[in-house]
Parts: sequence; structure tokens; C-alpha cells
Amino acid sequence: MKASSLKELRDELKIYPPEQLQSLCIRLAKFKKENKELLTYLMFEADNEQGYIDSVKEEIDESFEAINRRSTYLIKKSLRKILRDTNKYIKYSGIKTTELDLLIYFCRKIRTSKVPLSRSVALRNIYARQVVKIESVLDKLHEDIQIDYQDDIRFLKA
Repeated sequence: MKASSLKELRDELKIYPPEQLQSLCIRLAKFKKENKELLTYLMFEADNEQGYIDSVKEEIDESFEAINRRSTYLIKKSLRKILRDTNKYIKYSGIKTTELDLLIYFCRKIRTSKVPLSRSVALRNIYARQVVKIESVLDKLHEDIQIDYQDDIRFLKA
């Protein structure tokens, strides 16, 4: 089966009655956890972006507390999982300032949680890639917003 384009789907959805749209959304949410999470974000959390950011930060905190620190390999694996989840939440939001807030928070947690960046090239690379990503997102934003994040960037580069 070949998937239809977004335009075709959008045009087709216009002719459906609300009850049938609701059943389609529920059916779509049943198939994948990500679909259900995205629908949850859109329905319950999109109108309160700061609350959403705070809840994701709490989840990042819990994940950092659960990091297995026996070896740098396990730390690296845990950081990648936290980063994967963070990027998933960023994708749900789609707002650049939310992306900046969460990535900066992730990098701050790395710096403050005694992750041994000096002992592992892989850990340094994970951190460095996120700093580069933060800078590239920041370059696309308005100058006033860039000024708001300058202190965070200085901390991450120090």
C-alpha cells in the first residue's frame, strides 16, 4: 500500500464528519505510543507551553538521577536515551524557544551532574553536538531572543 501525500489526506479529512474524525484519531493513537503522546500534547499541553517545559525538565531530572555511573559506556548509553526522549518532546512542541530551553537544560544537567566529560571522547562529543545544535537554533531566532540566551551559551562554553 502506498501512503498518500499530506495534501491528499488534508483534503480528504475536510469531508469527514466530526464523529468519524474522532474515531480516526482514536484508532491512530492505538497503534503507536508516539501518536498517543503527540495527541496528548496537542490536546492537553499545547496551550500551556511553560507547564509542558517544566514537566519535561522534571522527567530529565529523574532520568539523570537514574543514570548508571559504573562505567562511561553506561553513562553514554543513558545520556543518549535522555537525549532521544528530549528530542522527541521537542518534536512534539515544534517551538524553537522550547527546543532551546530543553537543550540548554540538558547541557546544564550534564555540566552540573558530574558526568565525566574529560574521561570520554564520546561523552564530550554528545555534549559538543548539543552546544552546536543550540547555537544553530539560536542563530535562526530574533536578536532580542538571542540576547536572552547569551548567559546560558557562555555557561555551556566555559
